[in-house]
This record gives sequence, structure tokens and C-alpha cells, in this order.
Amino acid sequence: MILSTLDGHDHPAPDAAVPGQPILELKGLEKKYIGTHALKPVDLAFKVGEIHAIVGENGAGKSTLIKLLTGVIPRTSGEVFWDGKPVALATPNEAIALGINAVHQEVVLCRHLTVAANMFLGEEDTRFGMLQGRTMVQRAQKIIDDLGFNLPAHVMLGDLTIGQQQLIAAARATIRGTRFLIFDEPTAYLTRKETEQLFALIRRLEAEGVTIVYISHRMEEVFELASRVSVLRDGTLVGTRNIAETDDAELVRMMINRSIEQIYHKDHFEPGETIVGAKNLSGKGFEDVSLSVRAGEIVGLYGLIGAGRSEFVLTLYGREKKSAGEIFWNGKPANIRNEHDAMKLGMALAPESRRDQGLCLNLSVGTNLNLPIYKRISSKLLISGAQEKSHAERQIGGLRIKTAGRHALASSLSGGNQQKIVIGKWLNHGAKLFIFDEPTVGVDVGTKAEIYRLFSTLLSKGAGIILISSYLPEVYELADTLHVFRRGRLVASHAHGQASHEEVLTEAIGV
Repeated sequence: MILSTLDGHDHPAPDAAVPGQPILELKGLEKKYIGTHALKPVDLAFKVGEIHAIVGENGAGKSTLIKLLTGVIPRTSGEVFWDGKPVALATPNEAIALGINAVHQEVVLCRHLTVAANMFLGEEDTRFGMLQGRTMVQRAQKIIDDLGFNLPAHVMLGDLTIGQQQLIAAARATIRGTRFLIFDEPTAYLTRKETEQLFALIRRLEAEGVTIVYISHRMEEVFELASRVSVLRDGTLVGTRNIAETDDAELVRMMINRSIEQIYHKDHFEPGETIVGAKNLSGKGFEDVSLSVRAGEIVGLYGLIGAGRSEFVLTLYGREKKSAGEIFWNGKPANIRNEHDAMKLGMALAPESRRDQGLCLNLSVGTNLNLPIYKRISSKLLISGAQEKSHAERQIGGLRIKTAGRHALASSLSGGNQQKIVIGKWLNHGAKLFIFDEPTVGVDVGTKAEIYRLFSTLLSKGAGIILISSYLPEVYELADTLHVFRRGRLVASHAHGQASHEEVLTEAIGV
């Protein structure tokens, strides 16, 4: 059996690699930190050529398991067997040599290098000590084309979208003699088309005998791809199920001890006065959009990535300039020239990329939470330490942010807890209109439920919400009014539950 020929080199599998037999076995695998039992003893076997999903909340132990399997951190106890033989997995190089690779949710490649250079990073083509750049571009382009990704190999990686960079990371992993490939939330930033391309690659690898570990919060993807699924909760392996013998309701109960009906729970409020309105608003990436948001109302914006939803709210928020149309605040014309004007009115934006645009990762949790209000809690050059502590700890407690304390760096928290910081800082600010752009990307179902309950809290206090989501079930279930965008235009609007999923998706695609 040949496991990968995309790079022009054959990688023959050993005789032990028999489909359906264990390739990697964990016996009592455990990881402890001081004061934390990150992963309790796990017994689990991954089979040759299977797609095995791992699900669980943030903090359940998924990231710890990935780091152990890829040699990033040492295990505290337990044994690991590869092809029936004990292995240390003490370093990433050892894992890679065995054929274990990972494609992470956050792309860890080099943005300042070309796509081709990233594809062959550490394995560059050289001749007489000279880098063969043109040859590498040609080889990389052939691989990318063969995968059907339709991306250029000669451009800088940073010039691609996050989703496209994710596809390049997946392509890179396939040409390294991979026999065991871990995908960690791979579709978080992908368009529908890109997701289909990635799924085609995963099925192709499965057919070649590569074992896939697929980690995702999106249940529909788990059921579409995987043959087995294992559930982690609080560092413990709760159980493993054959996909054909379970359903999403059972998996959710195993993950969080709550029913699936509780996830999308939404309190309904009688809408109040109009907070913000746009009339024939146009700008970069969209045109002629008219809509309004009332107090106590969630207005959902749905469409494919690039449809103009994010561009519209960035213009509404003053980050981008409008080219035509009007914006009204509390019924009066508003001249929003920049973000500062929007914030003064009472707008808050939780952007799509929380790590790049919503947080200062190298600052503490408390500092991030207080960023919008330091002027308010300061007297001339002095910041009130008591108020600083009070405001930060109120949000940490109220939002149940899992952190060692307000002095911990934001970068040390999970994705779900980082999202809570973004929301918490605007709660401190006291905004009236909250714009959430993909608020639950990369967070688990338990944290999603907490964020949705937070929405109800905001609405009960008279705030309005604009919710942008590429995940149709989310925006469909939560929005009081759902607007559908396609190619920069608002093409349809529906009251809650007045259109089917199929109708909304058809309007977004335009077929």
C-alpha cells in the first residue's frame, strides 16, 4: 500500500498497517500539571484507515491529547504503542518520523514566506547550496492543483485568507509521509466550497489508509465524516461510540450533561424602539442595504463568506467609510466617521477574528476587560486600582471566564474564554448595540450555550444585537429577523421561523 504520492515520492506502509487494525494505542495515558489534572488515564485505540472524531467542551482535554500525540509535551504516565510497539513520543520530530502530523485551528505556518516555501519548509530543494525556488513553486503548484484547491503557489501565504491558509496547511501535512493526521477544528474559517475541498482530501487520505483524528464542535461534520467518535469531559474519556449507533443528542449529553434542546434556548422579548437603522447604505463590498435593529431584538445576517455581511457592519461601526446612504441612531441621522464615534453612541463590535482584532493577547485578562473604560476609572494620570479590580472580577465571575485570575495573560485562555473576554469588555463599556461577527467559531457547545444565554441577558436590558454567522442553525434559531446576503446585496428577509433552512441556503447561494 502507498500512503502518499502527492510529493512525487512513495511512502510504503509497513506490513503491520492492516486496515481496521490498531495503528496507535493508548494505555493509561495521563497528563498532570501542578494543580491541574489535564488528562486522566485514557485507554483508546485508533485504527488504520479510520476517521475517528474527538468531541468535548473547551478544557475537556482535547488540546492536551493532541500535544501528547504529536510529542509537544511529555506524558506523566501511561504507555503508547505504534504498530504494536512501545514508543516514547517525546519530541515532535519523533512523531513526524513515525508519520504523525497535525493541522491546527490556528495556522502555524510562516505568513512572510511563499505558499511553496511553506509547503516544503525544512525540506527545501537545493542545488550546490542554492535554493531552487522555481522548482519548488512548480512542485507545490502540481500538488495544490492535484488536490483541487485552486490556489497559487508563488504568492505570500499572508496574502491568502485564513481559510485558504488552512488548506495549505492541510496540503503540507499530506506530503510528509503522513500515516496519522490530526485535524483540529479545520473548518472554522473555511467557506462552504473550501470545506467541500477539505472533506474530499480527508476521504482521499482515508482511502489511502491514513488514520484521521477529526476534532470539531460541529456535530454535522462529525456524523458526515467519522466512523467512530470519542467523547472527552473534564479530562476524562467518557466513552467511544460507532457513528451508526449514536446521535447528536447522546453526544451532547455525554459532553456537557445537558440536553441538546438547551443549547439553542432563546428568551423572546417584545421589541422596543429602533436603536440603529441603515437606509440604502453602500460601501466597500456591499451596496444598497436597508435594515434596522430594535431594543430586545436579534437581527441575524446570513450568507456565504464574502457576501458583504462583515463589510456592512464594519461600515456601520465606522471602521470602513460609507460611499452612499444614511445611518440613523435613535431615529436621528448619525455621522459615524470612525470607531470612536460608534463607541460614543453605544455600539460594540466583537469581530470575527478575536485573536487579531478583538484582544491584546500579550496583556492580562483584567486589562483587556477594562480597555474601553480606563478613561472612566482614571483621574488624570492615575487609574483607580479598586475600580479596575472590581470591574474585571465582576465580568470574570458573571461570564464564568475560566482563568487563573485577572492577571493571567489573555493568550493563556482557551478560544471560548477569549471570546468571553471580548464580550465582557463591552459589557463594562455599557453598549446598547452589540455586533457579534461569528461569535462561536472554535468554541464548544457548552460555551455556545453560555454565550446564547448572555445574548438573552443583553436583550433583557434593552440592548439590540446584530448576529453574523456562517453556521446556519445558529443564526436561524436565534434571530428574530433574518437577513440573507449574496454578492454584496441584501436579497431576502424573514421573520423567525418563517423560512426553511433549505430556502435560506438557496437564497444565499443563488440557485
